[in-house]
Amino acid sequence: MAIHQRLQQKLLQRLSPQQIQLMKLLQVPTASLETRIKEELEENPALELEPERFEEKENTEEDFDSAEEIKEESGTDSYEEDQASDYIQDDDDEADYKLRDTNYPEFSEERQHPIRSGTSFYDLLTDQLQLLSLDTTQQTIAEQLVGSIDEDGYLRRDTSAIVDDLAFKQNVIVTETDVEAVIGLIQQFDPPGVAARDLQECLLLQLKRKEHPDPLDAMAINILTHYFDEFSRKHYDKIQKATAVTESEMRGVIQLVTKLNPKPGGESPDDKHELNYVVPDFFIYNNGGKLELTLNSRNAPELRISMGYKDMLRDYEKGAKKDKRQKEAALFIKQKIEAAKWFIDAIKQRQQTLLLTMQAIVELQRDFLISGDESDLHPMILKDVATAIGLDISTVSRVANSKYVQTEFGTYRLKFFFNEALITDTGEEVSTREVKRILSDLVAGEDKKNPVSDERLTELLHEKGYEIARRTVAKYREQLLIPVARLRREL
Repeated sequence: MAIHQRLQQKLLQRLSPQQIQLMKLLQVPTASLETRIKEELEENPALELEPERFEEKENTEEDFDSAEEIKEESGTDSYEEDQASDYIQDDDDEADYKLRDTNYPEFSEERQHPIRSGTSFYDLLTDQLQLLSLDTTQQTIAEQLVGSIDEDGYLRRDTSAIVDDLAFKQNVIVTETDVEAVIGLIQQFDPPGVAARDLQECLLLQLKRKEHPDPLDAMAINILTHYFDEFSRKHYDKIQKATAVTESEMRGVIQLVTKLNPKPGGESPDDKHELNYVVPDFFIYNNGGKLELTLNSRNAPELRISMGYKDMLRDYEKGAKKDKRQKEAALFIKQKIEAAKWFIDAIKQRQQTLLLTMQAIVELQRDFLISGDESDLHPMILKDVATAIGLDISTVSRVANSKYVQTEFGTYRLKFFFNEALITDTGEEVSTREVKRILSDLVAGEDKKNPVSDERLTELLHEKGYEIARRTVAKYREQLLIPVARLRREL
């Protein structure tokens, strides 16, 4: 077969750089937007923050453009025709770009990040390690072991793997017996149960550390040592038959074991009170039954193209003779100005897309946002919001991901408002979240000595008018992190 060339036309759909940039910015939550803007400011010297002008603070209604203006600016033809001067405000003052630090220290000083102080879990173990009398080899082993303990306080690496690490990385030749001996020393550290290889060993270490053990402690140690699998699966009847333990004694062992700490690493003095803070992207206020939606002001930074770069570009364009170096400099300035213009457009479109999406969610979930009762949540999927605002489902998904809204009933993740529909026996559509709430209430009110099975839960839901299959009940139960009936049984 002969090889030949031919011309062929194909129609392909590709995302423009502006669209890719917008998609990435939509996924960024408010808490990370300032970092993203700072990175752009550092990478693009043609982009800068708008200086604060107190006389302009009165015009707060002009912070956001209308949806029609944003859509017009995002068009291909109009976008190419936009000039950098549209984003540059005239300033009579002399350009101060030559006197400004390119790292923009004034931007970094606006936010002061507190530096966390205190003792970490690793530092706590290291401090205790210094109290042991160890030789050089044992000290090396101990440091290797402490560094191998995970954040839960477990030593999940095999002893043979630690021996190999010491041999290949630190040129220390030891045996597994040497390592096990040092592990025994570290297991005496606080908090009790640290450096355990599994949950069984962790619980046993805590029981054996008690200063004044009683018969119940010895009974618990015996059960966890020889019948741990049966105990974890709540086969209490098998354990009672094998050990001749009475029901009251078994109940005491259960209460004793449940008070132990399964994750000793989580009890670091500085970590147990640590809080995770959420920065809401939206605020919803109930003004006499009228819901008012506002966007977090941190989503609306005042950006503009540098006046200095504009002046430099004009100087290069006015030059009569242009050598290769001047042409390269002019091309560099044009690229930076164009990139700055793209970024400003993307930020504006991000603001408008966030507002459009959240406004649609507010309209669809108005009843819940007024009452705060989860039973008022209406079935809603991504397609419903996308259809309401005329955007693609993927765009709505990017907005809903990692975004939060603050209401008078608390702060919710946007994904909280999305749920599927379920048809009742009367033909009414209800939210699956309502079914899950009823399922949780049924489990919470059950007799713990005789917990309700999935079959019985299905029957109870049918009696309430919810036609749902048993496998669906099991799926919802697993999503609610509710164990099976056997594991919920208590003595």
